[in-house]
Amino acid sequence: MSLPFESAYRHGFARVAACTIPVAIADPATNAEAVLDSARVCDADAVAVAVFPELCLTGYAIDDLVMQDPVLDAVERAIEGLVAASIDLLPVLVVGAPLRHRNRLYNCAVVIHRGELLGVAPKSYLPTYREFYERRWYAPGDDQSGQDIRVGELEAPFGPDLLFASLDVPGLVLHAEVCEDVWVPIPPSSRAALAGATVLLNLSGSPITIARAEDRKDLVQSQSLRCLAAYAYAAAGAGESTNDLSWDGQTMLYEGGALLAETERFPDGPRRSIADVDLDRLRQDRLRQGTFDDNRRTTGVDADFRTVHFRLDPPRGDVGLRRTLDRFPFVPDDPARLAQDCYEAFNIQVSGLVQRLRAIGGPKPVIGVSGGLDSTHALLVVARAMDRMGRPRSDILAYTMPGFATSEHTKSNAIALAESVGASIETIDIRPAATEMLQRLGHPFADGEPVHDITFENVQAGLRTDYLFRLANHHGGLVIGTSDLSELALGWATYGVGDQMSHYAVNTGVPKTLIQHLIRWVIAHGEGVDDAEAAVLQSVLDTEISPELVPAGQDGRMQSTEDRIGPYALHDFALFHILRYGFRPSKIAFLAEHAWRDADAGAWPPGFPDEDRYAYDLPTVAKWLQVFLRRYFAFAQFKRSAIPNGPKVSPAGSLSPRGDWRAPSDGNARVWLAELAEALPELVTD
Repeated sequence: MSLPFESAYRHGFARVAACTIPVAIADPATNAEAVLDSARVCDADAVAVAVFPELCLTGYAIDDLVMQDPVLDAVERAIEGLVAASIDLLPVLVVGAPLRHRNRLYNCAVVIHRGELLGVAPKSYLPTYREFYERRWYAPGDDQSGQDIRVGELEAPFGPDLLFASLDVPGLVLHAEVCEDVWVPIPPSSRAALAGATVLLNLSGSPITIARAEDRKDLVQSQSLRCLAAYAYAAAGAGESTNDLSWDGQTMLYEGGALLAETERFPDGPRRSIADVDLDRLRQDRLRQGTFDDNRRTTGVDADFRTVHFRLDPPRGDVGLRRTLDRFPFVPDDPARLAQDCYEAFNIQVSGLVQRLRAIGGPKPVIGVSGGLDSTHALLVVARAMDRMGRPRSDILAYTMPGFATSEHTKSNAIALAESVGASIETIDIRPAATEMLQRLGHPFADGEPVHDITFENVQAGLRTDYLFRLANHHGGLVIGTSDLSELALGWATYGVGDQMSHYAVNTGVPKTLIQHLIRWVIAHGEGVDDAEAAVLQSVLDTEISPELVPAGQDGRMQSTEDRIGPYALHDFALFHILRYGFRPSKIAFLAEHAWRDADAGAWPPGFPDEDRYAYDLPTVAKWLQVFLRRYFAFAQFKRSAIPNGPKVSPAGSLSPRGDWRAPSDGNARVWLAELAEALPELVTD
């Protein structure tokens, strides 16, 4: 039975916890109680998987005490007790313990769930260098594939070749490795990931020395990125022997190279890094990155692993979402990361334009400026390109072309900006030519009727483009396109003219929600941006987005793009998750509601005005998501199939038919709308 919309487990998430606990030296019963205490907290928190430190049932640093039968007998009794106590607990528990097998002792990850010992994975690589001496006590487990082990009265599969797959949480496949295993060139988890593991678990002892915590983070981040997996790491902490070492109890959880959660080090009690892992994201990344599975074919790991199945029975209710969500997935909340992204985006655009201009003989850039965000940013890119090429900015041929609805505010902004940048600026009033064309078409507006239909709008858009191309012919120029990634997604451009067509399109890889931050970055970091130019740029940022093709209504309010097609914030949210991950619409709605429902919760991008911090409820999210799906899948592709060249900017992808997005122009949105309607029948209109 399908889980309700409110459940994170319905939408491809699984809650994972990396736990550290204080240990009692060589006291398995006490340590098992500490494990159970944390397990019960995890159960109440709807955690699916909880991993604990290496040898946490005895302590890692007990030296020769680990060879004593009373200790090893107590370990087996502790495991039997954990298995019995787990019957009513949700999480899969992965616990560190020393276990006897045949004639050797192994350092093991013990996997327990709902009253069953699912399996035991021995440590493959034993450090016996510097402060480590593990081969004195333990045998390496890398040769134990295909084995079974007896633990007290229990029996289970034994070996490093075990995957643990949920039958009722698609994509939740676990693999456990122990501490040193991730420090070798080819960790066991690498092979496990190729064989299908999505959540990689590391039970670590790892004493702390200066800078080792950073090394661990680098390893875990890299392993999660390279394996396209989640990686949960739990290190030993308080209670370990301090004969010659100390312990910091570091825990962390990474997913695809991104840090999801971590705890403070040197804690004074139990700690847990808890986050919801996005299994859909991992699956989609592997699906798209074909070289990942090619690597599986090359290494032939399929036959090397056994799969143990279990049924999680995830909670059906609303358990929240334990995960940082970006309202603006194209715009980082961290100031340093945003500044770096803006630096890279701006220079990608500039370098692309410089290369194109040089390749075709250095024509003069021709650009239409409206006083809006897109043309303003494109002009800034062109200006920097001129600087890079050692050419005067007066070579930029900028034109403002007022039509029937152009406001004095945007017109004056366009002129002031061009002048402050140092471009050549000329005003061409398109109204006479537009009036003549409307007359020849027999359009009612030419007879004084207030008919502002698509023909009325596109006559103006077409004339502007016609002028720009002919001006480029006349002056030996190159028309610079201003349309952005978001407009291409929605098809919010006039086919063949207007925003859709140019000789080179510098903005096509930049989403609308990022452009305002790029302009702010230029104000803060741009070379030669004086106070006058900064003031004009700020005025542009403060102006509502509008195509200015329809005159103001009786209330005096100008035509608003977002009133007609919806907020770009929600459209860019949908675009990112469809283009980058191919997520289901119901999941996008779930994520958008969590990201946008409370304006006071979470972080906003730096510089985002307080007065513009808004919220959207689920009905609003669903309303505009339907608009996006219809336009993106059923309408706009024919425009995208014929766009000019322009540089890819975002790692989420571009919409060029020569790049990340190749789709039929005669598609439809039926399956996407149907999926959303099934999840939210009361909110989907048709």
